[in-house]
Amino acid sequence: MRFDDLYVAGAAAHFPGRFAMADAVTGGLCDARIAERTGVVSVAFSEGESAPEMAVQAARTALDRSGAGPHDIDLILHATVYYQGHDLWAPASYIQREAVGNRCPAVEVRQLSNGGMAAVELAAGYLTAGDGTSSALLTTGDRFCGPGFDRWGSDPGTVYGDAGTALVLSRGGGFARVRSLVTVSEPELEGIHRGDDPFGPAPFSVRRPMDLEVLKRDFIGKVGISYGVARVSAGQSEALKGALAAAEAELSDIAVFVLPQFGLRRLTSAYLRPWGLDPAVTTWPWGRTVGHLGAGDQFAGLAHLVEERRVKPGDLCLMAGVGAGYTWTCCVLEIQDVPSWSV
Repeated sequence: MRFDDLYVAGAAAHFPGRFAMADAVTGGLCDARIAERTGVVSVAFSEGESAPEMAVQAARTALDRSGAGPHDIDLILHATVYYQGHDLWAPASYIQREAVGNRCPAVEVRQLSNGGMAAVELAAGYLTAGDGTSSALLTTGDRFCGPGFDRWGSDPGTVYGDAGTALVLSRGGGFARVRSLVTVSEPELEGIHRGDDPFGPAPFSVRRPMDLEVLKRDFIGKVGISYGVARVSAGQSEALKGALAAAEAELSDIAVFVLPQFGLRRLTSAYLRPWGLDPAVTTWPWGRTVGHLGAGDQFAGLAHLVEERRVKPGDLCLMAGVGAGYTWTCCVLEIQDVPSWSV
């Protein structure tokens, strides 16, 4: 999709603290070889603050930065990956009550690590299709803790961090214009995160903590590694090419890339090498200090770029996301100005 009047008006992230990888290795939490391969130096870490509480903090900051009031927000989407702290509960409504206080639709989005970008896709359609709609508040929040998840080893090659993130999407202007947005889906790959495990009657009843490597091996054992690699490469390429074409841009026109915050080896094979990117033009130098934030890498990465004044008016920024299912989303932003809340 191509847009003429859709903007990012505010972005923010809330980090509860940091946990050094060196301390994780020394404490026996993370294998030294895995830590070295990831290139991650620390992760965002919560000692008790829940995922929705972190999302509320980010939402309040993003709303303040955008200048939007409760009457301006027509939609709230909260993207999640892991447990939100209560069973049979609606975290999006909690965020709405705590951060906004209005009565617009508030919905949870579950598309794993591409959840934040999927929320952008859904909100864009909602705002541009509705008469009189103004803005949408998009949030993410996750705390990757035991007993169900091991942030250091459940997904070897990626270390998971805790954070809340938020983005305000608006038709009324903002610091970045959405030039294009493309999402591609490939359901033939959903088995990578299901493997041969049976359907369970309750969360983590089959295995605890999660071991995504076992599930991936089960899937690859059935279809072959070349099948999976080819499908992943094709989906990602389609999303990138589609977003660039809709934005009327080339890859060389992009000034900075907001990428998923995987470990360096995985990031290199998935993005840096195929796209011919130097890590310096991506969010990796910062991302390696907070880890993979589930659905929130892109919102947090964009906020960081603005806060550190790594973008300037006229720059094109590409946000890329991928999540199990599989889905890929690429979004091209054109920076309009560097807002006053930057450093």
